[in-house]
Amino acid sequence: MFTHVMIGSNDLERAKGFYDATFAALGGEPGEIDARGRLIYLHKGGRLMITKPIDGNPATAANGGTIGIAAASPDHVFAWHKAGTTHGGTAIESPPGERPNGAFVAYLRDPDGNKLSARSQPTK
Repeated sequence: MFTHVMIGSNDLERAKGFYDATFAALGGEPGEIDARGRLIYLHKGGRLMITKPIDGNPATAANGGTIGIAAASPDHVFAWHKAGTTHGGTAIESPPGERPNGAFVAYLRDPDGNKLSARSQPTK
């Protein structure tokens, strides 16, 4: 259904540090800046793009929006969460843990305030 997710940032270098670290914890590669100045991450068919807003106004986080990121295991979810909080992210909601359906989930806000969730498949 989706071709990509695009979010805004007011500081692409800060965003790159955060996302390089969190995606490395999941086995991903560092992002690259394209010819239009957008930071792009590709992993297992997914694409996340980060850009300064083209209208010149400050980037703001989506109220009520969450970007869900697939993780291979609970260990990857923990590593993602730790990398995120170490690189400017903020832990939010409940601590990383198993949900009633068996999925293992953690939540962060990136340095620009975007809400993210890493989730492994249910173990049951």
